[in-house]
Amino acid sequence: MMGQVSNKQSSETPADALADPTPTTSKPASQSASKLPASDLSASEADYLQHLQLEASRTFEELEGEDRIDRSEVIADGVKEFAWWCLRLLVIAVTAYAAWFLLSKFSRGILPLALAILICSVLWPITRTLRNIGVPAGLASFATILAAFGFFGGLIALIAPSIGQQSQTLYYQAFEGVQKVQLWLQGPPLNVRDDDINKWFTDATIWLQRQSGTIAGELFAGIGVASTVMVTLGIVIVLTFFFLKDGDRFLPWLRSITGRRAGWHLTELLTRSWNTLAGFIRAQAIVSLVDAVFIGMGLVFLGVPMALALATLTFIAGFIPIVGAFVAGALAVLIAFVSLGFTKALIVLALVVAVQQLEGNILSPMLQSRAMNLHPVIVLLSVTIGSSLFGIVGAFLAVPVTALVAVLFRYLSDMVALRSGEKTADQIEFATAAGSLTGMHGEVLGRKLRAARRDRHASASSADSEEGTTHGDASEEDPETLLARLSDASAKIVQLFHKNNKAQSSSSENPTQPR
Repeated sequence: MMGQVSNKQSSETPADALADPTPTTSKPASQSASKLPASDLSASEADYLQHLQLEASRTFEELEGEDRIDRSEVIADGVKEFAWWCLRLLVIAVTAYAAWFLLSKFSRGILPLALAILICSVLWPITRTLRNIGVPAGLASFATILAAFGFFGGLIALIAPSIGQQSQTLYYQAFEGVQKVQLWLQGPPLNVRDDDINKWFTDATIWLQRQSGTIAGELFAGIGVASTVMVTLGIVIVLTFFFLKDGDRFLPWLRSITGRRAGWHLTELLTRSWNTLAGFIRAQAIVSLVDAVFIGMGLVFLGVPMALALATLTFIAGFIPIVGAFVAGALAVLIAFVSLGFTKALIVLALVVAVQQLEGNILSPMLQSRAMNLHPVIVLLSVTIGSSLFGIVGAFLAVPVTALVAVLFRYLSDMVALRSGEKTADQIEFATAAGSLTGMHGEVLGRKLRAARRDRHASASSADSEEGTTHGDASEEDPETLLARLSDASAKIVQLFHKNNKAQSSSSENPTQPR
């Protein structure tokens, strides 16, 4: 019977003790533990009970705090936000790739268009002045293009006489230079004989004869490239004429298509872009002029023939990034070598390299960054990336394209600042009257947006306060109730452990009793 009683008493499990709602009272844990006689509890069981009660107290004290939430919720919100940003960036990358693909397919038509727009940004002030004094649009555009051709024709006419006068002198100097090189080779320490020099010339002639087919192919390819350049130049001239003649009609037509509000945005954005392109051309002209002046002064000081012609060529070549400066500098070094010898050629080379390094690394990034509000590092990176992707054309168009992207981001930043209340319309410098209207409209929309957000926050706060008033008592009592239940359950667990130990000890004393 004792074994049966022990088994009956020990049939209740710790899980049943935890699930039993009967001891749910508002007693503290110390009162629940006091139901156990001190003599019936071992030291380990008492320590275990106290540990359970302390853990329960800490848990519910943490849950009672209003300003703390579970870490998993914070991590889940962060992962969700990161996933949304990844999706947005993926959409932007796909859109950029599609635009890149389309531009590569239509690059032959886009290049003349871009060059014509750049030229128009420089010539438009002249056309506008002529039209303001009553000259018809077509005639003013034609006169402007003629003036541009006259300017470059005047430069050619300026350098042509000096080239003609000094070409014969340069020929004799070149012949003398070749003889000097031959004498230098024949003297110590090389001591080259005349037979060896004649053999070199003979070998060079034979090599040129063998490579005649390849050279002819390269010449024909060069003729094809030259014809393509001439066709592109003709298209650029025609597009420039029509842009100068009818360009002022573009914005009104665009506003009629897009609507009034979108037209205001486009007018301001395109005007800012136009002013940025004009600033780029002006900065490039200043850089080319500085190159031409310093290199020309050095050539005159060294006595290099055709110094004025070389300086003019340096100015014109300065508008063609990388290759233009290289060709002009190489030609100056070659003429100095032929006419003045190896030492003066080295001095000219050092002069050209020094001026180009000063211009490329300091002057050009600084002027272009001021004209287009770009950091010099951005200018250098854009030229490097553009030249590596698209060669000469990419190097020439990299800076203006980067500047246009920067104009777009700045305009969007201004609109965001108006909506968020960080700026007012008076604090933003607009380029057009349409931009001022856009600024005032954006400021009004920003006030409405902020008022609507304040109303939503107020509604949400009032709803939260009402919900807290309705459920506040239950939420405040829940932790205490659960703590009391957990304390009672832990006491029951200790009692069950104690009963099981007594049952096992009694069964060991009477092994014949059935279990």
